[in-house]
Amino acid sequence: MDVHGRDLRYFVAVADELNFTRAAEALFISQPALSKQIRALERQLGAPLFERDGRSVRLTPVGQSLLPHARLLLAGWDTARAELEAAKAGQHATVTIGISTSPGRGLLPAIRTRFATTFPQAKPVLRQAGWSDPTAGLADGSADVAFVWLPLAEVDRYEWIVVAHEPRMVALPENHRLAAKPVIEFADLLDEPFLALPRSAGPLRDYWLAVDARGGREPIVGAEISSTEETYEALLNGDGVVLLAAGNVPLVAHDGVVAREVDGVAPSDLALAWRRADRRPLVRGYADACRRVIGAAPVIGPTRSAAAPEQLSPPAPMDDPPATRAPAARRDRVR
Repeated sequence: MDVHGRDLRYFVAVADELNFTRAAEALFISQPALSKQIRALERQLGAPLFERDGRSVRLTPVGQSLLPHARLLLAGWDTARAELEAAKAGQHATVTIGISTSPGRGLLPAIRTRFATTFPQAKPVLRQAGWSDPTAGLADGSADVAFVWLPLAEVDRYEWIVVAHEPRMVALPENHRLAAKPVIEFADLLDEPFLALPRSAGPLRDYWLAVDARGGREPIVGAEISSTEETYEALLNGDGVVLLAAGNVPLVAHDGVVAREVDGVAPSDLALAWRRADRRPLVRGYADACRRVIGAAPVIGPTRSAAAPEQLSPPAPMDDPPATRAPAARRDRVR
């Protein structure tokens, strides 16, 4: 026995009004048409739903039994229909990808191709964010997803997939006292002035100053930098040294600036992140496309898992922060 949702909606309207005329007006149909549909529903169910005595309308025990279930079914369908319409609209919507660092030439086109198989009408749009915003637009809602460096502030607000894991190196003037060493101990850099991200970068400022590797010693900040050009000029000027991801070395290590391996600091992680509360299919679809491209495990949450790293292509030349890079290796760590 299949009952149409329209008939259940008519039944609930009469049950709410206990008056066929008012219910018909609320439903924008005629009273005879409504009465006819209710009688047809009663025949289909095999029992009367209302008692009618010419002056009043009352629910029968069968009607009272049906009413809460009818309300639940209609509410569920209303929710499903709203989500369906949102999903249909999402097929034609724009997904804004925040980026303050280059994820590499191969990654963005590969994700776009994979994403297009599920959302062929959607339009991915890149949005360049400044170094002062470590979330690349996620925090203020100007980006739907974003490529960001970890760690993020307010981690409970976001989910992410790590797309690259690579060592941090140090860039310094070619005439620096340590430039002749192929590998520099981080302990030998503790008394050096460092170039720092703006204070608004929050935990990332401390991360690229390697505060956690200093044994409690405060870093010496020689200058604040907010672009690749500023970083390069500050290095040439001798304002300080700077840590950067290995893949971004070519962006600053040229014409008077060199980069060296550093022993004593942990590698860096680049991730695709999105707001945890954002359940839109377009956002989750882009994240899933990224996961499939890099081969990450389909786990979203605080659990970490590791797999064999793979190689990615070198960086695209962009105006990137000291951490700018192209992913040299990928793994499936998902948080």
